[in-house]
Amino acid sequence: MERVPALEEPLHKTLGGNTAKVMAEHLDLHTVGDLLHHYPRRYAERGELTRLADLPLDEHVTVVAQVSDARVLKFNNGKGQRLEVTLTDGSGRLQLVFFGRSIYHHQKELVPGRRGMFAGKVGTFRTIRQLSHPAYEMLGEDSGADAVEAWANQLIPLYPACSQMESWKVSNAVDVVLASMEATGWQSVVDPLPDALRAGRGLLPLPEALRKVHRPRTKAEIEDARSRLKWDEAFVLQVALARRRHADSQLPAVPRKPLAGGLLDAFDAKLPFTLTDGQQKVSAEIFDDLATEHPMHRLLQGEVGSGKTMVALRAMLGVVDAGGQAAMLAPTEVLAQQHHRSITEMMGELAEGGMLGGAEQGTKVVLLTGSMGTAARRQALLDLVTGEAGIVIGTHALIEDKVQFHDLGLVVVDEQHRFGVEQRDALRSKGKQPPHLLVMTATPIPRTVAMTVFGDLETSVLDQLPAGRSPIATHVVPAKDKPHFLARTWERVREEIEGGHQAYVVCPRIGDEEDGKKKQAGEDAERRPPLAVLEIAEQLGAGPLAGLRVEVLHGRMQPDAKDDVMRRFAAGEVDVLVATTVIEVGVNVPNSTVMVIMDADRFGVSQLHQLRGRVGRGSAAGLCLLVTEAFEASPARARLGAVAATLDGFELSRIDLEQRREGDVLGQAQSGVRSSLRMLTVIDDEEVIAAAREEAAAIVAADPELAGLPALRTALDALLDKEREEFLDKG
Repeated sequence: MERVPALEEPLHKTLGGNTAKVMAEHLDLHTVGDLLHHYPRRYAERGELTRLADLPLDEHVTVVAQVSDARVLKFNNGKGQRLEVTLTDGSGRLQLVFFGRSIYHHQKELVPGRRGMFAGKVGTFRTIRQLSHPAYEMLGEDSGADAVEAWANQLIPLYPACSQMESWKVSNAVDVVLASMEATGWQSVVDPLPDALRAGRGLLPLPEALRKVHRPRTKAEIEDARSRLKWDEAFVLQVALARRRHADSQLPAVPRKPLAGGLLDAFDAKLPFTLTDGQQKVSAEIFDDLATEHPMHRLLQGEVGSGKTMVALRAMLGVVDAGGQAAMLAPTEVLAQQHHRSITEMMGELAEGGMLGGAEQGTKVVLLTGSMGTAARRQALLDLVTGEAGIVIGTHALIEDKVQFHDLGLVVVDEQHRFGVEQRDALRSKGKQPPHLLVMTATPIPRTVAMTVFGDLETSVLDQLPAGRSPIATHVVPAKDKPHFLARTWERVREEIEGGHQAYVVCPRIGDEEDGKKKQAGEDAERRPPLAVLEIAEQLGAGPLAGLRVEVLHGRMQPDAKDDVMRRFAAGEVDVLVATTVIEVGVNVPNSTVMVIMDADRFGVSQLHQLRGRVGRGSAAGLCLLVTEAFEASPARARLGAVAATLDGFELSRIDLEQRREGDVLGQAQSGVRSSLRMLTVIDDEEVIAAAREEAAAIVAADPELAGLPALRTALDALLDKEREEFLDKG
């Protein structure tokens, strides 16, 4: 997309060495194609002609006026000089001011008595309205009203720029490049979009789109150009993803079909509840994939508490039935231990294969983390290599070289966004043949993001909560405006605990040696540091929650200490757990009914939704209180209001994506594609992305090697440099 052949000419050949050097070093622009794909970020309008008497402050205006006076003045004890020019149009007066070496050039142009057009932003200096360094064009004696009108209503492209290369210099360079392209008639500019697709969608040819995006005469031309260039980005990206899906579908894999009367049937028979319709539907999709001779690549996204772990466990049991092993990769030790605990509890004697009292069809479920003792670790490794353990749950420790499997059949990656491609692939490479892959996330992903970032995966969605799950009420607690609301918050926590339940209190910070780091990182001096676990736990234990069993949990505790606190909290021996976001995913304590999130405005929308999902996991209703000092009309309060107003994670993820830059939300997964998505916005361009995905799938199905589409192949090669290849691998 970015470097079709005619556009590969190095910039220094067209622009000269100095300009090209600055563009390469500061804007990462190296070729003619790079510059032509460096689109204007917006367009300024020189605006309607404005009478000097009516000039609005702080707005961009265009005026036609006569120079009545121009003089050079000294300032700063004679060290500096400025040119002051007074304009008049019969209705009022306006001052122009210029600084720097160019003032004598301007003085020659701006001669009293001459008329011109002047465009700039209106400011004031000592109550006099002025334009600082305006753009201007002097009018000849024969300049009629038409010339004035055309100049005044021109759209001025403003480019992403830097101090070494201002927008107008970029614009001049674009002029030079466009002129040289016009001179050759845009020869050999190959269009990455197949002709039939372009004609069918009514899209402009590439040269016309590039011309109109840089030098539009009307706003309609900008829209036409943007539509075409968005299609380039969406389509080439979707072709790349479709080719990956196609390549993956050609890989061999061992089909894994559950045995009748085996481990999965025994597990299903002892379940005390029936699966939701959603769980049954998604399980059927997964078992269909597992039965094929090509590896499954499936993304399972589900609301917090929708029962993803149950679906994943049943898939793992089916693979064990078929003689394979399953590995679940979790991002933290707390979560790996939690999964291990809950899976062994759900399986009961089925998780004790080969042990006294274990079920006949059972298997061993082992845990593997970095902090395990040597003996336990050695035993776990042995159980994996002999095949004694059918299921292993672990952290990054699973990826180490010394970990070997007897026959790895399924890899389940929990909280996909916490892992890079290298880690996922390192685990998958431990299979004799490519294992099946199930990627899970509890962060709801808008459909467009799923199609773009996880476009090489088939997607399953669990949007139904299991029976017995209780609704969660969420309220914003404005601690600064209404301090009595905060006092009431702690009373509510006490009431829940007196009713036999437990509570979480979440803080953004731990509160030990972090303090210095925050200051160095440029924490706003006006704003107090975020509230900390250690301080809040102490205040609550000595104050409003005195007499209750208050404990802390955070990422810098020793693994054994973390596990001990979680185990005691799960067993009901701790009333209030004051924690960081270490409890954000996977922690399951059904007796916890209330969560208080301190400084809630310092968390993202999706993160608040994730945290809230830790309560209301049993039969009692859940309550989430978002404590904030943000004032009522602020964007932060609006965000918290949105979280309080809905439990729909997909709706919230959309709000999150709209409010933050896409790159932030998509995290590392987006980093590689950032440089190629210049026109396309993942949240707004859903229709383009969906249509491009369909077109791409059809083209790749008919011609996987793109032999008949050399221009598209070239565009793909440009997209898939190393960094972007990595982005595609994040899927």
